[in-house]
Amino acid sequence: MYSVNVPVPGRVRTLANDLYPDLVAFDTVRDDHSCLLKRFGDADHVARLQQRAHRALEGAPAVEARITGIEYFADPPLGSAPVVYLAVESPGLESIHADLATAFEVVDGLEGPDYVPHVTLARGGDEATAQRLAAREIEPITWTVSELEFWDGSYRLPVSRISLPA
Repeated sequence: MYSVNVPVPGRVRTLANDLYPDLVAFDTVRDDHSCLLKRFGDADHVARLQQRAHRALEGAPAVEARITGIEYFADPPLGSAPVVYLAVESPGLESIHADLATAFEVVDGLEGPDYVPHVTLARGGDEATAQRLAAREIEPITWTVSELEFWDGSYRLPVSRISLPA
């Protein structure tokens, strides 16, 4: 599966790593951290998909993003529950997502009006543990999103980068 992701700064990865001892009770804990901006699914012609994504992103500015806390999805539309995540507040990322959602088919329940910017930490396990994590206070982290990654989910690697403004 291909997607466009928002790389996160080292401070966000450090926070996620600091939370690791509290996440080990979950079925899966993420060790790579980014914010999914738009899924594209599989593609026969990756270069064409990249070109379409780059065209859809033309004129997209660098935007501010902010980690505001720990939250969870009790009943996610896909995969095991709960999903514990770092909440990302960014009207700019939501606007870029809307542009991509106009240019590409959306995944119902996850994208378009249902899109929630976040950095997944862990999933599957006890909801009470997710609630305790969500009650924790964290220091907000703000950064400027100046690039996006075109991501190959099969190999779990970035294929290319897209500088903002695009």
